[in-house]
Amino acid sequence: MERPELPLPQLHAFVVLAEELHFGHAAARLGIAQPPLSQQIRRLEDKVGHALFSREPGHVTLTPAGRELLPAARRILTDLADGLAAARAVGSGRAGHLRMGFAASLALTVLPDLLRTFRERFPDVHLHIHEMTTTPQLAALHDKSIDIGLLREPPTDDEPRLGFRTVLTEPFVAVLPSTHPLASQRTVRVAQLTDSPFVLLPREVGPGLYDRIIGLCTASGFTPRVAQHAVEWQTVCALVETGLGVSLAPASIRRIRLKGVAFRTIDPDAPRTRVAVAWRKDDDSPLVGSLLTTIDQDPPDGSQGSAVGPCPG
Repeated sequence: MERPELPLPQLHAFVVLAEELHFGHAAARLGIAQPPLSQQIRRLEDKVGHALFSREPGHVTLTPAGRELLPAARRILTDLADGLAAARAVGSGRAGHLRMGFAASLALTVLPDLLRTFRERFPDVHLHIHEMTTTPQLAALHDKSIDIGLLREPPTDDEPRLGFRTVLTEPFVAVLPSTHPLASQRTVRVAQLTDSPFVLLPREVGPGLYDRIIGLCTASGFTPRVAQHAVEWQTVCALVETGLGVSLAPASIRRIRLKGVAFRTIDPDAPRTRVAVAWRKDDDSPLVGSLLTTIDQDPPDGSQGSAVGPCPG
């Protein structure tokens, strides 16, 4: 069955007249003269095939057909208005869905403030947060299962499809069992860890961070003997607490409170670890641009912004 075309101006005129039940008042409300209003109503009645209003001198009422059409006409106009408002909000980056990956350790540093600020500015954006290490985040960005990533030590090799921007840099700390001889010192030189076994994250989950830690050791004259791997920093600290080894970790890990673990600063001139936001260069989502703008306008303490690749939006 072929559906009749019902132009929106005719539906709008019909709803206004149904509410006013007076051609002069309805025309004034619509900002048009009365004859064009009458023409709009007649065209709509022609499409419906039945009169929508009963017209008597000084008295206008809805016919049964008009009473039946009115709720549907109101729904159509309301749905259209809502749809236009939603489309404008999404198009401007003020609403929609944003999928974000983040490294677990960033929940101890930059992530809470970033999410709080973003939600305050964009309350209608639905954030979908996924905890991931660096390598899975990069894969998820490539296969479009996340829109933006917050990761440690982005790859130094060329990533033609991805853009990176440094959000924060922070120093490393030594993670020691509280019974370790070096735990009594306020500052530990990396070279002093030469004879200690290490607990580290596997290289495959974060090659950049792993290589940075190994580089700290080799720069101090030794290659660390890795006794145990653990995927999460919470687990690394728990294994250190048992005495399985020591570790080098981003300074924010100090917020993990374990009675048997001591965190000590290391050489002040040692390289720092880099936290970056990552996105697809060809992603034209305004929401990605909104999050990057939030980072630009409210950078975390100690951040050193450095964009690599264009910023969308």
